[in-house]
Amino acid sequence: MTAHDRNIGTDRPRIRALDEAAINRIAAGEVVERPASAVKELVENAIDAGATRIDVAYADGGKSLIRVTDDGCGMAPEDLPLALTRHATSKIDGTDLLSITSFGFRGEALPSLAAVGRLALTSRAAGGEGACLSVSGGRADPVKPAAIRRGTVVELRDLFYATPARLKFLRTDRAEAQAIADAVRRLAMAEPLVGFTLRDVTGGGEGREVFRAEAGQGDFFDALQARLSRVLGPDFAANALRIDTAREDVALTGFAALPTYSRGAATHQYLFVNGRPVRDKLLSGALRGAYQDVLPRDRHAVAALFVELDPTRVDQNVHPAKTEVRFRDPGTVRGLIVSALKHALAEHGHRTSSTVSDATLGAFRPEPEGPRVYQMDRPRPGSSRPARPPAPEPGFAETSAVFARVDAPAPDREAGDAPTTPPESQPLGAARGQIHENYVIAQTEGGMVIVDQHAAHERLVYERLKRQMAERGVAAQALLIPEIVEMGEGEAARLLDIADDLHRAGLAVEAFGAGAVAVRETPAILGEVDAAALLRDILDGLDDGTASLAARIDAVLSRMSCHGSVRSGRRMGAAEMNALLREMEATPRSGQCNHGRPTYVELRLADIERLFGRT
Repeated sequence: MTAHDRNIGTDRPRIRALDEAAINRIAAGEVVERPASAVKELVENAIDAGATRIDVAYADGGKSLIRVTDDGCGMAPEDLPLALTRHATSKIDGTDLLSITSFGFRGEALPSLAAVGRLALTSRAAGGEGACLSVSGGRADPVKPAAIRRGTVVELRDLFYATPARLKFLRTDRAEAQAIADAVRRLAMAEPLVGFTLRDVTGGGEGREVFRAEAGQGDFFDALQARLSRVLGPDFAANALRIDTAREDVALTGFAALPTYSRGAATHQYLFVNGRPVRDKLLSGALRGAYQDVLPRDRHAVAALFVELDPTRVDQNVHPAKTEVRFRDPGTVRGLIVSALKHALAEHGHRTSSTVSDATLGAFRPEPEGPRVYQMDRPRPGSSRPARPPAPEPGFAETSAVFARVDAPAPDREAGDAPTTPPESQPLGAARGQIHENYVIAQTEGGMVIVDQHAAHERLVYERLKRQMAERGVAAQALLIPEIVEMGEGEAARLLDIADDLHRAGLAVEAFGAGAVAVRETPAILGEVDAAALLRDILDGLDDGTASLAARIDAVLSRMSCHGSVRSGRRMGAAEMNALLREMEATPRSGQCNHGRPTYVELRLADIERLFGRT
């Protein structure tokens, strides 16, 4: 018999019941994967107990100590042994496993922790006496009196000491500490009216405060915004859109960031179902779909969204760690998220992230080289005459040619006519020039705006194409001589498979032998285009693997708009630049191009003056 046949024997195996200690260790392997899992379970218990203040302390990444203190309802001395019994809980009575409104409901966390570590449970209910129960490796000591205020303290030491093999799978202390901090921050976002403190007490003493969030005040949105500002930073709060909508008894609330405030990974997406932090593919997919028009593939939205619905319409008993859910009607939930976020993004029009301007100012600031001394402050020995201006550096005359100045003529008005609104008072101001034949400089009442003409026009053309497509189909112009485009047979087949969709988008293609297509019509809005380059870009857009018809059409229109937009290197006149600014102000999502890059940067006059030391 080889080593691979070790489960096959000649004798009939006997069936035996496992002892309670083994059962609890197996359960602990499902519920408690790492120290962060233990912290999550204990903090959720504290929230279920009605705590308004929760303090968490850990040492050595949670491997040697985890302590959670709360001011909740507490437990009576006679309840402590029962709390450490598997499937004993005060959250449900077992008659209805669908209407679950609490974080915990299985009664597995405390006995699982007691089976793999040294657990001390100290608690006191209002009007009762304090008591303590210690358990080590599943063996409990007698209940003892203890001095404690109302609430509960759970202290877990030497996690996985009873199952040392599990310790080998834990990561470094730093990585485990980061996972604990992430778990506490997620729960802090879920409960903005509860105060949280997280401390690292490695080495003893009071330790180091890692995170603190005071209990929020006011209504839910005020408390949530303050909590998100504390957890995700003030930049998120300044660049987030408020979401508050409902459909078919499903409510969606929270905040979602502008597309230009994005991240390179999906680690800043926080999703909650009935207050429970979850990692759900349906919800994250809906979030990705809502931003697909305004973010490139390698960027991810930042959001904290809360889905509230009848508990009977969602199954929360899917995963041992309760991080996954299953909806009875997933289409309604997904549709609500996509439509609500798209509406919010469109409603905020041309707005872009303030962090774009901050980064621009940072790029303008020179490296510090000691205190600045300006020319006017320098002593001029031997003469009271002003210093002679320095000669221009070589190449100055040539570089000045890249700036095209705009002097807008004064508007003609008859006597008695009401004065028109000055362009500077518009959100994007009045065009004052164009540099490097790509960037439009505009003056506003409070500063200046720099616009990337190609990126901005690309978004405008894209939105026009989508409007035409929705209303009547994109207007097409017939080519006098059809353009024949050679390509691989597989690529040609893929284009011909969506020929009807392309025709609705204003692009008429038909087969022209093996591995070639003939382009007979192109969208009129694009003007003269390179049909071969356009088809190659459309094929690249279809490589995304998106299955829905609407997404395929949007990908085609996005590629088309890039070919029909104002190119870099084109000199624009004053009227054309101002028309671009006005259309940006009136067009939804014009703050970023189709690839998620910002279309403009706004600099306040006060910031510009600080750059020159005028404040």
